[in-house]
Amino acid sequence: MKHLTGFLLMIVIFSTVAMGQPWPRQEKHILDNNKKITDASVQLFHLHSDYDFPYVIPSKENVTEKLLRICSFLEGSTMKELVDATTRKPIEDLSKLPENFTFGKTDFRPYTYEWGVTYSGMLMAANTTGEKAFSDYVTKRMDLLSKIYPTVVKYQQAKSDYKSPISSLINPHDLDACGSLAAAAIRTQLQYSNIDLKSFIDRSAKFITEEQYRINGKILARNRPYPNTLWLDDLYMAIPALAQLYVFTNDEKYLNDAVHQLLAYADRMYVKEKGLFRHAWVESMESHPAFFWGRANGWATMAMCDLLDVMPQKHPLRSKVISLYKEHCNALLQYQSGKGMWHQLLDRNDSYLETSGTAIFVYGLAHGINQGWLDTKAFGAAALTGWNALSEQINNMGQVENVCVGTSIAFEPAYYYQRKTHPYTAHGYGPTLMAGSAILRLLEKTAPVQSTTIYFYEKTNQIK
Repeated sequence: MKHLTGFLLMIVIFSTVAMGQPWPRQEKHILDNNKKITDASVQLFHLHSDYDFPYVIPSKENVTEKLLRICSFLEGSTMKELVDATTRKPIEDLSKLPENFTFGKTDFRPYTYEWGVTYSGMLMAANTTGEKAFSDYVTKRMDLLSKIYPTVVKYQQAKSDYKSPISSLINPHDLDACGSLAAAAIRTQLQYSNIDLKSFIDRSAKFITEEQYRINGKILARNRPYPNTLWLDDLYMAIPALAQLYVFTNDEKYLNDAVHQLLAYADRMYVKEKGLFRHAWVESMESHPAFFWGRANGWATMAMCDLLDVMPQKHPLRSKVISLYKEHCNALLQYQSGKGMWHQLLDRNDSYLETSGTAIFVYGLAHGINQGWLDTKAFGAAALTGWNALSEQINNMGQVENVCVGTSIAFEPAYYYQRKTHPYTAHGYGPTLMAGSAILRLLEKTAPVQSTTIYFYEKTNQIK
């Protein structure tokens, strides 16, 4: 019994010590808490604060490992094959695709707007880290789509009521069905010419430019829950696809449409005093409630990044777009919480800290610095602090936690406050991959230094 008691005591002591261990900061002083600490015995300025997350300059290896952890989880959780829906046997020969097929075992739907973001994030991680696992994840599933898409088109042409797991890609009913995924498909096509996704890309381009409802034939909109409603989310559902279509075809009509959509939405949804976008705008409303949902503002941030990435320097409206982007980023800096993350409703500190919005803002700030749009000294520390907090949301399995589930527009705050979070919410994975990739590039091109806080310097202008 004595041995057992001693053993249990050791466990308690070990657990207490382990839980009390500080993050591995770059300490200048090791303090002995048994001694009296005064301003005379040690310079109190050098005492490091106790954070709820690792307040560090992470190594490239550390960031890369977290991204690979996500990739490994998703590789094991996303379908790799199709099966005959009748026999449940894998389909070996895709040229003989049966009409009644379905996805193999999967925890995520592989051809949705959320997964369009994930594929784009995987490609970004592949290009940044050089790790083949990321690109393999994309090419495996995009190649499968390229092989079955023409066959399913024929099935739907033969039977108007035919349904398949990818029917929404052939007859889309909204931008969610094809916009984000089309952007990822173009990126894949441009990097891997052996994967032929042109038929899907062409179909998506036709839907976005000719079939999706527009107010007065100009502004992309929805007729739910009310006629002529703008959802801020649709900036990301449309603009990255239009931007990539411009790159893919060199046709300026796609670029000009993307710019027009951004500025039209900003005229109606950007609240200049806050530097944030309202989640929804309804034409018939006399007053326009402003709820600044984090992820929707993130979609706007990423849409602006995607647009600026392809927008020629001499475009007459580039200065207007980049001015909007900078104003928005300045506001994001002010709304970042003391725990490094951003809130579900950005201007309401009693709403919960949410992961997907945080990931997008980390990406938006870091990418802006990397592209020379934002001042490294002003935004670098906020981006890195955001990443450090975000990285704690990646659990040991590679799941991204505390991601808000899919969310509609609302005109009262309680709806946003009460939205659930779940590790199988698909919206968190792509943005986190993008955030980590952008942070890796930021660390490569700058020379951050940590004392009691973190400062960013150019590599040629580091102060020691």
